[in-house]
Amino acid sequence: MLTSFDTDNILFQALNVDEVKTTITGGIYNEVERPDNSEKEDITINTITVTRTFSPQSGTSNVNIYVPDLKLNIKGQEQRKINKARLQELTELVITKLETANVQGVVFWVSNQTTLKEQGIYQHYTNLRIGWNIQII
Repeated sequence: MLTSFDTDNILFQALNVDEVKTTITGGIYNEVERPDNSEKEDITINTITVTRTFSPQSGTSNVNIYVPDLKLNIKGQEQRKINKARLQELTELVITKLETANVQGVVFWVSNQTTLKEQGIYQHYTNLRIGWNIQII
């Protein structure tokens, strides 16, 4: 039986590879470990639920990809706007790494994707909702 700690670790291992680590300006964190007011490109992982029933277990996790907003001068005023190109680039990289990960007895997939504004700081993030089918006994 896996726990949310295990599913977080599986996602972390899938993303903690050189291609991802050298592409982002920040780090890969459990959601509660991300530095406060980070202004870097960070990836966070957290699991919402993992069933405690016997095989197969199911669950839901989140992978969030944070990107600082662009500083733009629009009509003489500095404004902060979403950096869509960078967010798209990092989202595609992360989805590729997740979709090609191979963990024996475990299947996970990106079930939903959306982009949101982070409240209180000048960043947007992509939320990837991860579904789980866990066959480990």
